[in-house]
Amino acid sequence: MFCDRCGANLQGSVTFCPHCARQFSAAPPQSPAVNRLGAHARNLAIVWLVYSALRVLPGLFLRSISNWDFPFNGMGPVFVGGVLHAVSGFLIIGGIVGLIAGWGLYERRHWARMLAIVLAFLNLLHFPLGTAVGIYTLWVLMPAESEAEWRRTAV
Repeated sequence: MFCDRCGANLQGSVTFCPHCARQFSAAPPQSPAVNRLGAHARNLAIVWLVYSALRVLPGLFLRSISNWDFPFNGMGPVFVGGVLHAVSGFLIIGGIVGLIAGWGLYERRHWARMLAIVLAFLNLLHFPLGTAVGIYTLWVLMPAESEAEWRRTAV
């Protein structure tokens, strides 16, 4: 072993260098082992919160214009308002469930991992942003070591 300050050759296990008096620790410092979940859990929660908010906002907008009568009076089929109302309902419900999943991931709740995985599979069909969120979620949460760490750290 050599001293990293002066380069002196050290014999055996020493706690300081005899030439420059640099002190050594008993064991070399180890970097903490962080897997994918530990490094990305907070980011994934924020992504889910933002993505879900972006789904709720158009739902609220569609809900508001589905209640207006004047754009559809005599200009289109009668069912357009009902279709807009239904689509807005799906967007709002999906966004609220996504917000719940994002909050659960942020708080490390035990149920949030499975909810986020289910929503990720459903969001794979919502190209391009939903697909990206779904792939990122599956990449972070699906491996077996992620499940083990989630069970260890979940509240």
